[in-house]
Amino acid sequence: MIYLDHNATTPIRPEVRTAMLPFFDESFGNPSSPHTVGRRVADAVDGSRAQVADALGVATDTIHFTSGGTEADNWALKGVLDAHWLKHRSHGRLVTSSTEHHAVLDTANTLARHGVTVAYQPVDENGIVDVQALMETVAASPAPQLVSLLHANNETGVLQPVAQLGAALRERGVLFHVDAVQSLGKVDLQELAQVVDLMSISAHKINGPKGTGALYIRPGVEIEPLLHGGGQEQGRRPGTLHAAGIVGFGAAVEAATHDGLASMARLGELRDRLQDGLSDLVGDVVVHGGNVDRLAQTLSVSFVGVEAEAVLLGLDQVGIAAASGSACTSDSPEPSHVLLAMGVEPRVASSAVRFSLGWGNDEAQIDQILEMLPPLIARLREMSVF
Repeated sequence: MIYLDHNATTPIRPEVRTAMLPFFDESFGNPSSPHTVGRRVADAVDGSRAQVADALGVATDTIHFTSGGTEADNWALKGVLDAHWLKHRSHGRLVTSSTEHHAVLDTANTLARHGVTVAYQPVDENGIVDVQALMETVAASPAPQLVSLLHANNETGVLQPVAQLGAALRERGVLFHVDAVQSLGKVDLQELAQVVDLMSISAHKINGPKGTGALYIRPGVEIEPLLHGGGQEQGRRPGTLHAAGIVGFGAAVEAATHDGLASMARLGELRDRLQDGLSDLVGDVVVHGGNVDRLAQTLSVSFVGVEAEAVLLGLDQVGIAAASGSACTSDSPEPSHVLLAMGVEPRVASSAVRFSLGWGNDEAQIDQILEMLPPLIARLREMSVF
């Protein structure tokens, strides 16, 4: 199997698995327990918290572990706006974009049903928000209490100018949440962490375990808990901590940090090799977001004249795993909301396939795909009534 769906999830690296194994066996204690068994696990959790904090260049007590990116996104939006309600007895306002992950879009829709005013900022043909237009929305009265943007789009890999926006929003005193789930481990987030107020991250996108994520909360940010119960995570996120997952998260962050820019440079070369080969060998190919900054390992491409699902089925039959967009919406027959927001015609959007590379991919695999895919597309185009 050639796996090119790393934006959906990633395999656990051997060193991550090794780090996690003791916490399924001898180090099984509850990290909140005061005895030796519990303290041993608590120390390991603290060590992982420090690893994650170091990767972002922030203080350890600003990292709050969650069950993943979706919980972190929900907590950031609902928690900040709930805190605003409790303090001001007004529902508040949220500004986001039309190309967000559904963890933010669906949360925003829910907040709107409960009285929050939500503004959805449009994007250009590359999927990027207009900084000036967004700041004009922010300047409108009444001023928004929260802006939330996806740093790296999970479908196209396109990077939003969040560092620039963060500095401008900080000057205006507007809280800024960034979903960095897809960009963690692929770009340096330390500069960004200095100009945002909240940041969502997740382990399973960087060869760590599923079911573990974190929310960075800048000191001084008022936020209500999403859950209620015990006093874990400074009283902000109750529930017995998933120690094995947290230790795996720390090990995955450590491995990704060690690989650093060299790994992304290698994957960028593979991505470009795949993109150039498809353009040369297949023809009538549209690359989405290819003219702007994007993640080095992500390629979203439409094979005009065929449906993406037919391409994916054909690839799967020969042992190649790819995707048509976000795994969270894989059951939807509708074209990608991201591509439609970018102005892509529905027919072209319906033929989009996402290849997302990762740690285990190599040049031989890319060449194998370039050998198998062109004849597959040719056959599908001959058969298509699309």
